[in-house]
Formats: sequence, structure tokens, C-alpha cells
Amino acid sequence: MAQIADNPLILVDGSSYLYRAYHAFPPLTNSAGEPTGAMYGVLNMLKSLLMQYQPTHAAVVFDAKGKTFRDELFEAYKSHRPPMPDDLRAQIAPLHKMVKAMGLPLLVVSGVEADDVIGTLAVQAEQQGRAVLISTGDKDMAQLVTPNVTLINTMNNTVLGPQEVQDKYGIPPSLIIDYLALMGDASDNIPGVPGVGEKTAQALLQGLGGMSSIYAHLDNVAALGFRGSKTMAGKLEQSKEVAFLSYQLATIKTDVALEVTCDALTVQPPEVETLIDQFRHYEFKRWISDLESGSWLQGKKGGVSQKTAAEAEPAATAAPERVLAADGYVTLLDEDSVEQWLKRLKESDLFALDLETDSLDNLNAQIIGISLATAPGEAAYLPVGHDYLDAPAQLDRDAVLAKLKPLLEDPALKKVGQNLKYDRGVLKNYDIELQGIAFDTMLESYCLNSVGNKHDMDSLSARWLNHKTVTFEEIAGKGKNQLTFNQIPLEQAAHYAAEDADVTLQLHQKMWPELARLSGPKQIFERIEMPLLSVISRIERNGVLIDPAILSRHSQELTARLAELEKEAHELAGEPFNLSSTRQLQTILFEKQGIKPTKKTPGGAPSTSEEVLAELALDYPLPKVILEHRGLSKLKSTYTDKLPQMINAKTGRVHTSYHQAVTATGRLSSTEPNLQNIPVRNEEGRRIRQAFIASPGCKILAADYSQIELRIMAHLSQDPGLLAAFADNQDIHRATAAEVFGTSLDKVTGEQRRSAKAINFGLIYGMSAFGLSRQLNIPPGESKKYMERYFERYPGVLRYMESTREQAAGQGYVETLDGRRLWLPDIGSSNAIRRKAAERAAINAPMQGTAADIIKRAMIAVDQWLQQEPAVKMIMQVHDELVFEVCAEEVERVGRKLAELMENSMTLDVPLLVEVGVGDNWDEAH
Repeated sequence: MAQIADNPLILVDGSSYLYRAYHAFPPLTNSAGEPTGAMYGVLNMLKSLLMQYQPTHAAVVFDAKGKTFRDELFEAYKSHRPPMPDDLRAQIAPLHKMVKAMGLPLLVVSGVEADDVIGTLAVQAEQQGRAVLISTGDKDMAQLVTPNVTLINTMNNTVLGPQEVQDKYGIPPSLIIDYLALMGDASDNIPGVPGVGEKTAQALLQGLGGMSSIYAHLDNVAALGFRGSKTMAGKLEQSKEVAFLSYQLATIKTDVALEVTCDALTVQPPEVETLIDQFRHYEFKRWISDLESGSWLQGKKGGVSQKTAAEAEPAATAAPERVLAADGYVTLLDEDSVEQWLKRLKESDLFALDLETDSLDNLNAQIIGISLATAPGEAAYLPVGHDYLDAPAQLDRDAVLAKLKPLLEDPALKKVGQNLKYDRGVLKNYDIELQGIAFDTMLESYCLNSVGNKHDMDSLSARWLNHKTVTFEEIAGKGKNQLTFNQIPLEQAAHYAAEDADVTLQLHQKMWPELARLSGPKQIFERIEMPLLSVISRIERNGVLIDPAILSRHSQELTARLAELEKEAHELAGEPFNLSSTRQLQTILFEKQGIKPTKKTPGGAPSTSEEVLAELALDYPLPKVILEHRGLSKLKSTYTDKLPQMINAKTGRVHTSYHQAVTATGRLSSTEPNLQNIPVRNEEGRRIRQAFIASPGCKILAADYSQIELRIMAHLSQDPGLLAAFADNQDIHRATAAEVFGTSLDKVTGEQRRSAKAINFGLIYGMSAFGLSRQLNIPPGESKKYMERYFERYPGVLRYMESTREQAAGQGYVETLDGRRLWLPDIGSSNAIRRKAAERAAINAPMQGTAADIIKRAMIAVDQWLQQEPAVKMIMQVHDELVFEVCAEEVERVGRKLAELMENSMTLDVPLLVEVGVGDNWDEAH
């Protein structure tokens, strides 16, 4: 029997379960006469499956109501099937409710069958390296079997891997579709080829290969020697169209556009109250007692551990959801026990660290407790700041930190944490420089897959450990009455904190072997993301000086301008309306003014998105006014009004938070404030930058990579024309214009250069000729000629784009020069819009990702140099730009050194160029 991998993604064919259960179980009813047999059978099979395999990820997939694409292909598809019996139909809705309450993701997708959803998820999961177990009794699913995708029939416990499929059907999984197409399938009314049965289909496929090969070699059919082989070629020829239609009908789609990815299909803890209510109603009495006793899903792997009596909640919510043993958690309240743990830390190869604080702002946060873990299931909590406790009920914070300081600052003692940048910042408040930061589980997850996955501890624990962590809301409550950590009872606080450290350590032990076997992602983690953690922390703590008076004046002017725009919009509309109301704007534009909508929202309403308004603004005045009003309103609320409120009382500066594990491409993002979104190309955005000022005696220095993504394009494409242009330090847009418009460099007009610039940057983002025509406001035919000429002059770029699309489609991801993987889940989608978007992302992602890697490398190199340069502070990173505050007399020397470090952060086949600007504020420097 085929071996089933540990913790596979389990995909259950719910519709197959439903009919099998309906026919296999007697027609049971409850005392009210409601049918229950199919529900009981399905739930019983699901329960057995969960008990046996204890999956972290699973889904139950049912057929949706209505027709599918196969009905459009073949009107008679499944037409012979009788309608669903009423007593079975009545069980579907309550069954779905109970399946969800079991904690299982449930999927019902219209327009396709459950098989297609399962096939899509199976392929997606396999591309990500995850094993898949499909639970079904449907032989059609055998076409999905691979070394990593296995079938199980829970009725007879038969497991089918590739060899078992070969043994059972006489052909490999890759020929199952051909097998079904030739034979037909009476259960689905797939016609097949008349006269072809199981043995004939096997003989044809074993002798000649798949259907395409069979039809290419009909003359060889007679020589195969099976019964009826002499006349079979004629039958095949006569039924060719039906055979290939049957092939289409039998093929399980593996590119359904789904709203969820396989990573999101996490098994959740059961909703015990809901299940008990449902089981009482349908009189599944034995299961009620299992739920109440906590033995509902205890199976071969030991089940799920229950809370201790001291921690027990009311029976209705005591779900079997905690799988990590907690009996090794201790609370340290005396000097001797602290000393014992200090000794344990010194002797450990690696320990997990997590701080509990009273604020998410690491600059102002105070430590309430410290949790440590040295081995799975062994963790300690050191309470040092709970308001309601006095010594000796808790430890003295200063004394504990004094003892921990040498260990925390020892670079030889390796630490692991979840988002250690935060903990490092908090410890700096106590004059502790955290060193030996070896691993960060958030960054390990991010380097494994930056797309689709959540990287917070709760999500990682569910995905990797099959363990539901205690959430902060469970111990602190919600809303305005939520407690801060210093108010939480010690017993609850200690368990919560110790679990954090324990989970962090165990997550690292699970994820690191996976990451370590991938050379590119491992290199990104070790050489870029982990060293960058401390660099970013220092930038955050440096902060930037803001002049609130400049922003106040700007805010007043914006208020006046917004009032003018509102008045103008009302005049254009012919009536007053709320410019911020989507509904009122839809009514004005599309009903009263009769403008034709260009795009709809998912709910079917006419869209008023920025993209739509920008397109309409080319022909209508009102959308243009609305766009300007939106932009200025956002600047006012996000920056001119808010920035002065964000000045830290202790430092007098604004401190943004940078995030390493958010964007798909590796770019940093920032919040509170978001520095990446301050416009640079308009007057209003530049005026905001004027409020970012230097301290007295200092200057703002901005160092910006010039055209970095175009330079990366030249390196990746190896196009001789682009390489030569950059090597000669030509104006790349002027050089492109000369090539595209067939003129000399000195005769290129400003308009031609602007068009060439649009082409250069448009190609980076995979822009089509139609998109370019809209951007340049020229006919599509003309923009198409521009692009054709571009590719004639730069053929290497076209080769790069085509090869990148092929590579992405083949492996599901692309890579940066350093090996950062950028996954593209929609690259094989049957939805053309999503697939095209993924192809554009595939072209752009290596450039944008490599640009991210380059500036991160530069930040690390610059930070190392700055350790010996007290006259310089790195204060911001925005896109391809680093911003510094420098003593005025050192500006020239520092500028030269920074440019040198940044330009040498990575070697390409074209030179990297850094432009350095200096001023009293950020706008002047940039």
C-alpha cells in the first residue's frame, strides 16, 4: 500500500461522501421525523479521517447547485441522473453547518464540480511542496495521483499512489483521462467510443500511448491483437469527435479561480457549543458525551491534550484544541529558580525569547514579563511588572534585567524569537543591546513563501504545529474593557507567555529544516533579512525631525482647496452631494449624468475606483475634480493633520515602523506613518517632505538609486543595446527614444523621450500595447508599433520576458538574483485576467525583488560603517532611497562614502548609480 506522508493537506470529496453515506447507512430519522442517516454517515467518516491523520490543513468540497461548464460542452452530461431525493436534500444545509463547526474549511464553487476544486488545490499544494491526501470513492480522481498526491477510499481503506493506480487500471495516472474518454463513464453519461471497454482501452493505451498518439497511429491498432482490434481503427475514426469531447468532459480542471489558497485551509478548533446543539437536535447522543468529555477527536496520534483542571473553562467551550504539552511551563518567583534558568540558558545551543509589554510601541513599552524556552514543552515566565503584585509575589524588574543583560548581549548565545525587532527595541529602553539574534520565525516563514501565507505566531502555530495558541483576547477581553498585560491574572499571563516562547522554539525547529534545504531562500534569510533586523530597529529608533508649523499651514491651505473642489463638484453635478459617498457618486455619474460604467465591483455595482475615475477624467470634468479631492483629502488626513500628533514626547521626533514580512517582492513597507506613500511628483507631496527637517547644525542627505529596475532589466535580459547604453552612461530614455523613433540622440524631442520613458517603465510592469496607448493617449495601433520597434532594437528584453513567463508557468515562482523566491499562485489560472496579471508580475518581480535585495544589502553595509560614524544617522528608507541626518561639515565626505557603499552593494553587468542630494529638508535633498 502507498505510504501517506506526515501531515498531508487532506481534501475530502464531500459530494462523494454524501451519496455513499446516503446509500450505505439505513434511513435514520430523529424523533421529529427528520432524516439523519446521510449526515451521520458523512460526519462519522470525517471524524475517523481527522482522528487518524490529525491534519493541520484540510477542506471538504461539495458540488454547487446549478449547471457547470461541462453541461455547456455536452447537454446530456449527467442528464440521466434522477433528481436528488428530498430526504437527502433536506440534510445538506445542516450537514454543511456541522462540517464548518468541526473546524473544517468547506468549499462550494459554482460553475465547476467538487472534483475541479480538489484538483486545483491539489496541484497548487504540490507546487508548494506539500503532500496531498484526497479522500474519495471516485475513480476519476486517479488522474490527479502523483508521488505527492494520494487517494484514499475510507469505505474500504484502499490507498492509491502511482503504483497502485498502475496495478489497478493497468495504466499510469497520466493516462486515466484517456482511459475514461475511450471507455466512457455511464455514471456521468460520458459517451466514450462505442465498443471500447476496460480491456480494449487498456490495450490501446498500453500499446500506443495516449489518445493523441492513438489517433496519430490508427494504422497500428490492428496489430495490437486484442479482440476486435481489426475493426477498432474504423470505430475510433468514426467516433473521433466524441472521443475528444469525452476527454474534455473527463478532465478535472486544475486551474479554477479560487478565493482561497491551500495555505488558508487550516483546520480550526471545533465550535463545541454549535456541535452540541446540532447533535442534540439530530439525536447523535454518543457524540454529545464525547464532546463533553473532551474525547471527540482523540485518535491514533494521541489526540488533542485538554486543559488542566485549574485552567478548565465551562464544558461548552472546552474544545480539544491545545496540542502542545504545557506541564513543563513554570513561573519563576524567587532568585534561586531564576539562577537555575540562567544556568540553563548559558548551556543551551539556542533559546527562545519573548517579552510581554504594556504597549505595541516599542519606544515607549515597558516590560511586564519575560518568557524563555530552551526545549520543546519547557518554558519559563518571569513576571516583573504586574500592577497588582508586590514583592515577593513577583520579581524585581531591574534586578532580573541586570542578571539577563550579559546573556542577552552575548553574541555567542543564540536566540530565536517571533518578530525580534520589536523585542530588541523594547530592550534598548533598558540599555540592553540584544545580540546573538540567530533566527526569527516570522522571517523564516516569509522567506519560505512571501505570498498568501500569514506570518503571525497564531497562524504559523496552526499551520506548522497543528496547535491553536491562547490568543490575547482570550485572556484580556475585547474592546474598551480590554486589559493590558500588566492587569492580567498571573496564572493566565504565565501560561500565555510561556506558550509564546515554547511555540516560537518549536516553529523554528519545524521551519528551519525546510528553509535550510532551499539554497536561495536560505541565503536571503541568513545574509539579508536577519542582519537587516537590527539595522531597521536602529533606523526606527533614530526617527526623523518634523516641523509641525509647516504642516499646520499646509493643512489650512488644503482645507481651503478642498472646499473649492467640493463647490466645483457640486456645480458640475448640478446638485450638492457627499463626495466621500460611493453610492451618491455612483448615482451622480452613472444615473444622472449618464456616463457609461467601465468596470463593476464584485457586487455588480459600477466601480468608482481611482483607476476608473482616472480613465473617465480623460473625457469628463467631474471625475477629474473627484480625483483631486480624494488625493488632497488623503494627504490631509494621513499626513498634514496626523504627523504632528505622531511626534514622540520623549524624543521630539516621528518614528515609523518598518515591516520586513509584508510585501510579496521583498520591499520594506512602513506604517505609522507610511513613508512610502508620500507623493514625490506633485507639489502637495513635496510640501509634506519640506516638513521633514534636519536638526540644528545638520543637513538632510538623500541617496537614491538611479533607474535601478531598468539597470536590473539590462542585466537580466543581457540585451546588448541596453548594456551598452548604461555602460556609456547614456540617458536611457533618450537612448531608447533614439532607437524606437529612428533618430540621433541629439535630435530626440522631449515628447519622444517621455514616450520612451513610458515604454521603458511600462515593460518592467508587463504593460500591453493597449495599456501604453492609454498612458500616452495615442491610438493602440501606434503604441503597438512603438513596442514592436522597441523589441526589434532590444530583442534580449523580449527573450527575457518570454523565458520568464515560461519559467514561472513551469515552476510556479520566479527568483531574484540572490535567490529570493516570488510565488505566483495565479500563473496557471484558467481566468485569463488573473493569469495575465500573474504573467506581468512574473516579469516585474525579479526586478523589483532584486532592487529590494540591493537596497537591503546597502542598508546592512552602510549600517556597519555608521557604527564608527557618530556624526551620521540613517533615518529613513523609502523605495530606492536612503535618507540620513548628517553634521553639516561632514556632508561632502559622508556623501561620497555612502554613494560608494551603495553602488558596490551588488555587482551587475551594468554600473549601479547613486545620486546624492543635500538640503535643510527632505524635499531639498531629494
